Amino acid sequence: MDHRSTGLNRRELFRQGVALGASIATCSGVRASDSGDDHWHSRVEAFLAGHARPDHGYGWQDQQESHLTPTHAVIGCLHHLGALPSDTEDLESFVRTHHPAAWKILEQEHRVFVFQQIQSLRWLGADASDFVDVVSEWTSPVPYLPQYEKHRYPVFRFQLKVFTCRALLGMSLDDLSPEWIAYLDGRRRENGSFNNTPASQGGEGHVLNTLWGLEALELLGREDEKREETAEWIQSCQGISGGFRWCPDPPFANQEDIAYCWAAVRALSILRSQPADPEALIGWIHSCFNGDGGFGDRPGWRSNPVATFYAIDALKELGALDQPLTCDAASQTVVVRPPQDLKVFSCQVEAHGQGSPADVVRLAESLKIHLWGAKNSEPGWLEAAQKIADQKRVQVTFFRANEEYGTWVDVPGLGTYSHTSDVIAPAEGDMGESLADVGDLPWPEFRQRRVSRLNQNDGRLIWQFGENEELTRLLLDDSMQQGGFAAISTFHFGNPDFTNSEPFLKRYSGQLPFIALQDAHGIEPWWFADKTSGFRTLFLAKEPTWEGWLTALQNCWTAPVRRDEVTENRLRMHPGSQVVADMVMKQQNAWRWWDNPTISRPLVSLVVIRSEDRYEAGQPETGVNLRVRCAHRNAARGQLKAPLAEYVSLTVDGKPVQPRVVERRGGKKFGDQLVDRYHLWEMPEIQAGRHLATVVARSLESNVTVRQTVEFKVG
Repeated sequence: MDHRSTGLNRRELFRQGVALGASIATCSGVRASDSGDDHWHSRVEAFLAGHARPDHGYGWQDQQESHLTPTHAVIGCLHHLGALPSDTEDLESFVRTHHPAAWKILEQEHRVFVFQQIQSLRWLGADASDFVDVVSEWTSPVPYLPQYEKHRYPVFRFQLKVFTCRALLGMSLDDLSPEWIAYLDGRRRENGSFNNTPASQGGEGHVLNTLWGLEALELLGREDEKREETAEWIQSCQGISGGFRWCPDPPFANQEDIAYCWAAVRALSILRSQPADPEALIGWIHSCFNGDGGFGDRPGWRSNPVATFYAIDALKELGALDQPLTCDAASQTVVVRPPQDLKVFSCQVEAHGQGSPADVVRLAESLKIHLWGAKNSEPGWLEAAQKIADQKRVQVTFFRANEEYGTWVDVPGLGTYSHTSDVIAPAEGDMGESLADVGDLPWPEFRQRRVSRLNQNDGRLIWQFGENEELTRLLLDDSMQQGGFAAISTFHFGNPDFTNSEPFLKRYSGQLPFIALQDAHGIEPWWFADKTSGFRTLFLAKEPTWEGWLTALQNCWTAPVRRDEVTENRLRMHPGSQVVADMVMKQQNAWRWWDNPTISRPLVSLVVIRSEDRYEAGQPETGVNLRVRCAHRNAARGQLKAPLAEYVSLTVDGKPVQPRVVERRGGKKFGDQLVDRYHLWEMPEIQAGRHLATVVARSLESNVTVRQTVEFKVG
């Protein structure tokens, strides 16, 4: 590796993964209909054009790579505006080849992405018949994974795409399995609404799920069933400001949203009805228009292609697409501008909290990790790691970052979900009691019992993941109103980027901070270093303290970054704002772990182990042991793969020694896979006094030797 590289300039960074064009432009407040443009449509078209990417698709405003979801939204907008490009061959190719699973195969198929591909091609006037075989394989509803939803209720949005995709492809519905009809009918409430769980289990309907259900009924020729009561239910979702909420009387997450407005308009159209106050709704949609030419999910929120499509499609359905806007372009809510004297620091959330504390400190020092969130560490581990760091004068602070396995949060009508309790807190103090294994908790009760205590003691709740968009929206929206989830995870050990498989998360840009979540697995931190060195969360603060971290979370002064084999060594980033992105890149030498001689993954670790070091593998009964680990590529759960470095020699007080090799296999969990490997030199009767040990290892990539020397005292 050539350490003479000066890193990334702004143009190079754009090519490698972060669009540095202005993404948070403050709107001018000019009335769109009074601007110099012939019509506000031209401003929308210009906004959408700004999302075109060199890969021939369309991306989110702060991303260089395109994504299927914003591409589908842009195509839909341009179709409705009569502004599709004349030559769409490359765009069609992008749509066909860029299902998000192309980056990583998803645990469960998200059929909404196939719908987006088919619908996009149809809008473009392209042949989509090659998807017939794919849709033909959807023979019955697919239960959701029980480790994520306790009752295995399928995600309604995903399943109902069998009806719309068949219709778009001209496929018959006559040969559908009766399971599909029973599944559809079983989700309908007495008031005509639909939701994710069987109606027999109770729970209110959801306006988005009601749309999916009505679309299927329309294709079956059954849209008149419960027509009046369904229309009344949907109309009752309209709020006093004119927008629509997710249900008539939300028990929580009582916000009007552009997606709910779109779903209501679409659903009422199927029922040959309209909103109770269409003019108020049109005015509310207009209030989401921003000076950059796009629409946000709510008044003042950042523009994005999906919200813009919801607005355009709803206005078209209302017959109002050609009307002038009725209000001034909104001023977008801008992330609090960070002071320019802030510095960039690195944080790892849910990194290893077990195994060798000494190796953790070695990794933190070499990779320049300032805050290390230890996942589910046993009592004493944090203290041991912090003691080593303090003794070695390594600037890292350890904190608790636990995934509380066995926690189940219930939302009537949507299901009972795990992965809802990832908590962070300082190493000391009361972080509240885990609610794991106490049964199914309604979200408001969980929020009150778990989050209140946590927040009172400077802890925070982190959103890990959730593929049910209707559920996730409610929990995150309610968190913004009542307090709850304080940050959203993106880069992850098991998922390259949650915003790839759950693109709706991007709507929260600038509203909730994004972070990277290590979610460490495996018995030793040394064997998880592919992930530890591949992605992290950067944050702006005066100093890398817990208070500085909390301030950064509160103000969206964070930027999770990833660059590893998963991203093909291209940098990806989700900055809280353009200002944050600029400050992060201006100070890249403080965190960049590639082509940087001051920050890099260590290739060897030499640890002095005594009888009291109970967290260290190779712990002696008496005397002192020396343990050497050389770097390897790792599997996602900590199994060893190809070596990156090889052991050369070990000397103690200048004399060569011959340590033995110790290997540990995976046993019941990983079979014969290697989960630990080290060289161990045992000195049960070492003399008192000061000693010096030096290990030499060789990089298998560069053939360069590296050394590590440790001084230790006995007696």
